[in-house]
Amino acid sequence: MILFLAARPVTAPPVRPARPVRPAPRRARFRLRVLAPYRRIFAVPGARAFTAANLLARLPMGMLSVSAVLMIAGSRGSYALAGAVTATGLAATALAGPWTARLVDRHGQARIAVPATALAVLGSLSLLLCVRHGAPDWTLFASYAATATTPNTGGMSRARWAHLFRDDPAARHTANSFEQAADELCFMLGPVLATLLCTTLFPEAGTAVAAALLLTGVLLFAAQRRTEPPVAPAPATGRPRSPLRLPGLPPLLVTFLATGAIFGSLEVVTIAFADGHGIRTAAGGLLALQAAGSCAAGLLYGLRRPTGHAGHRFLGCTAAMAALMLLPLLAAATGSPAALAFALLLAGMATAPTMVTGMGLVQSLTPPGRLNEGMTLAVTALLGGIAAGSASGGWAVDHLAGAGAAYGVPAAAAALALTVTLFTARRRPDRPAAPVS
Repeated sequence: MILFLAARPVTAPPVRPARPVRPAPRRARFRLRVLAPYRRIFAVPGARAFTAANLLARLPMGMLSVSAVLMIAGSRGSYALAGAVTATGLAATALAGPWTARLVDRHGQARIAVPATALAVLGSLSLLLCVRHGAPDWTLFASYAATATTPNTGGMSRARWAHLFRDDPAARHTANSFEQAADELCFMLGPVLATLLCTTLFPEAGTAVAAALLLTGVLLFAAQRRTEPPVAPAPATGRPRSPLRLPGLPPLLVTFLATGAIFGSLEVVTIAFADGHGIRTAAGGLLALQAAGSCAAGLLYGLRRPTGHAGHRFLGCTAAMAALMLLPLLAAATGSPAALAFALLLAGMATAPTMVTGMGLVQSLTPPGRLNEGMTLAVTALLGGIAAGSASGGWAVDHLAGAGAAYGVPAAAAALALTVTLFTARRRPDRPAAPVS
């Protein structure tokens, strides 16, 4: 039997013909081609890791103030006290933010961001305990002011992109577009998450979760050392000059101030409009539509390869923003919430391209060693504009003919941004700044 088996000829198994490789469907090829700019920036080693960690750290930015208002108002029964406490924290952040950013530039993101975040988290936990145990009102102000050391997480992420693509303007444009869309997403989801936690669990839940997310995200972000920008060398002589003295930057910051006024006034006026029409619960949805339009426009803008002078692009973006900000004013005049919702969606589509191009100009005007400080100054201008816009919008609601007419405040702020840009676009340099000493 063994001999018989050994004598049988050994034949190779039949070779099956190779299956023809089918080309990818046209829709899939189109999707790959369109998303190629984003695929390219995230192909850089370490980019996905620091982006994911930064998003985790950035989400609390949209949670902390809403959580504080709900927690304080729910415990003390005073929205005035809650608003005053958050306004104090905003003012403290505007003062401390540039100094924190300067330390980040001088000593590195990991060495400064972690202790600064730890101090801010302690401030949030102190606020939580003071509210929980009925401490005097002044302790609430002191606790929330301590959160001003929170580092500009979005600015640190943009600084990493600027370092990775320092010789590739197109990639920097795509990265800035993604960052702006991420900002809009966090400020769209943060308030919703904060409200859900504070109303379904307990009033302090939003602050506790936001503090935990902030600390965890910054620790994970700081651990990504291979993409961290190098530390700026100390100036050879004297005190370093502030980026505020750089040519072209102060007018740009005025534009950011006006853009912040758009955001602040839109929020207050939209809430008042919804309240006046008996749909106060839908105010969050209306504001989310504006943020969603901005988020989508930011992502689409990142797919477009930048051409021409950056100052001219910025002028075009501010002109579009000024034109589209008239839509909520016109829609509110009809008294239709549906028309206002559509108008807010369209109006939001102009803010992200303006912010993306403006941040790109800040990066081109600021020397690499002061990049975090320069971008934090832009964020500070935005925060100041939000505060001024909130106050102006509230005044307009009370003193003008209803919330509909108050939509003239964001329209006027957009017109101011366009006016400042018109006077400065031709004189603004479009080249990297020289080192500042």
